[in-house]
Amino acid sequence: MLFSSLALSLTPPPQGQGSPNLLLQFLPLALIFLIFYFLLIRPARAKQKAMQTMLEALKAGDKVITSSGIHGTVVALQDDIVQVRIADNVKVDFSKSAIVTVVGKRE
Repeated sequence: MLFSSLALSLTPPPQGQGSPNLLLQFLPLALIFLIFYFLLIRPARAKQKAMQTMLEALKAGDKVITSSGIHGTVVALQDDIVQVRIADNVKVDFSKSAIVTVVGKRE
């Protein structure tokens, strides 16, 4: 009795009514893509754009934090290299992409 009811529940429905609309089949997939776009892709692009504008506005005298956690003050800028003073008479060159946060503006 149990096996026969299980077998009946696993059989496909009769095909007399025709196949479902193709649009209705792809609607859940489109909704999932929209949810991913608004929850993941769009915020990541906004964060990337904000990071790019922060790096372009970087000037000598700004206090920064690097991706390795080093705090310092920007001394000089070249194309993709930033020279950061981390202590008296100690200057270190970093890639511009290593700057994560601008803590304070010029003194």
